Amino acid sequence: MRSPGRRIEDELAAFLGREQVLPGTAAEFLHDATEERGVSGWADAVVLPRSADEAAAALAWCYERDVPLVPRGGGTGLSGGAVPQGGVVLSTDRLQAVRSFVPELWRIEVEAGVRTADLRRRVRENGLLFPPDPGAAEQSHVGGNVATNAGGPHAFKYGTTGAWVTGLEAVVPPGDVVRVGGTLRKDVAGFDLKRLLIGSEGTLALVTAAWLRLVPAPESVLPVVAFFPHLESGCEAVGDVVGSGVVPAALDYLDEGALRLAGPSFPGRVPEGAAFAVLAEADGSEAEAASVLDDLVRVFEGSALAVETGFDRGALWRWRDGVSLAVATASGGKVSEDLEVPVERLVDAVRGTVEIGLRHGLTGVSWGHAGDGNLHATFLVARGDPSGQEAARRACGELFDLTRALGGSVSGEHGLGLLKRDHARWSPRVAALQRQIKAAFDPKGLLNPGKKI
Repeated sequence: MRSPGRRIEDELAAFLGREQVLPGTAAEFLHDATEERGVSGWADAVVLPRSADEAAAALAWCYERDVPLVPRGGGTGLSGGAVPQGGVVLSTDRLQAVRSFVPELWRIEVEAGVRTADLRRRVRENGLLFPPDPGAAEQSHVGGNVATNAGGPHAFKYGTTGAWVTGLEAVVPPGDVVRVGGTLRKDVAGFDLKRLLIGSEGTLALVTAAWLRLVPAPESVLPVVAFFPHLESGCEAVGDVVGSGVVPAALDYLDEGALRLAGPSFPGRVPEGAAFAVLAEADGSEAEAASVLDDLVRVFEGSALAVETGFDRGALWRWRDGVSLAVATASGGKVSEDLEVPVERLVDAVRGTVEIGLRHGLTGVSWGHAGDGNLHATFLVARGDPSGQEAARRACGELFDLTRALGGSVSGEHGLGLLKRDHARWSPRVAALQRQIKAAFDPKGLLNPGKKI
């Protein structure tokens, strides 16, 4: 007797064509970046459509037969949002067309499978900038960035992905291709469905293409790193920058633990006694960037051990991108959560991460986007250590409680997905509205079930 999974695979292949369907055992489609935490799934089949119409046909097939469908981009998510719990995985790998690009009007339309780094390179070659810069840019897809409203270091000045989306093409149940927004910069003729889909994590629709706005690339970009003797002075400096009216392009931080682990590869000198580092960047015309840099240095010099400029920008951000790996390497693994607090409570969240870790016998460290109050609170756990994973799970529960007590959110940019769906706390009425929105788009509850809500 054939298994249900094999039957679904065969029937889908007969309907869509064998070249579009892979077995559900294709391992690369069964996990995302949470694999290091032991999170993986299972599927009955994997579909790789080449167009929005083929994606719609796959969704219609699934909807008619009550088969769950899990949209998947580059698989770089950190909340388990693309991990299937059965059903069909629909990958955007083959949706890679640039449908239109009008540099003189600062806009581009791309399909969901275009990689973030490829998009940024393409527009940069034409003197333009697509500012959102989430991690894993060489692997992440535009569609996945839209689905999670991904951020990154430069969201401080430029905003998250959603701020740059003017329109979307998406497939909605039971299998219709719809377009909301487009090339217009203003449109209040109806409810803002585009904004509903942005950040919906594939639970309302499958994004197949996006219209994006662009801006001219800055003439000059000048990084600066400041090192502080303790957490309090570093966080105070961050608050001083925010309150001063100076607008750096990025305002990131590393706490003492993260700096200790990542510091050896820093492309400069880490002064003795440094317990907090702030990475900032000034951009604009040459005069604007120089002025902002001077203002940042002036703010930092009041309490910093050292303020360093003149970095090779590429080397500095490659180092910053490698902080997560450096931290994980220290113990063979980590459990990291994406939290958001008011910027004036950053010091409490950073300190709390360390204290909560100690209570559970774990080393707690953090780094992240200081200007946004967005921290990647992390506990070091050896990979494959079940007792350590369980301790980290309990510690994360305390972290979420602390975050809410500080007036924050359990997710600033990674989404709720599978791992944090039960940790969002809404009032009963807001929770009911969330469920009603889900039901309006997906009455059978087959799109990415078990995620977000």
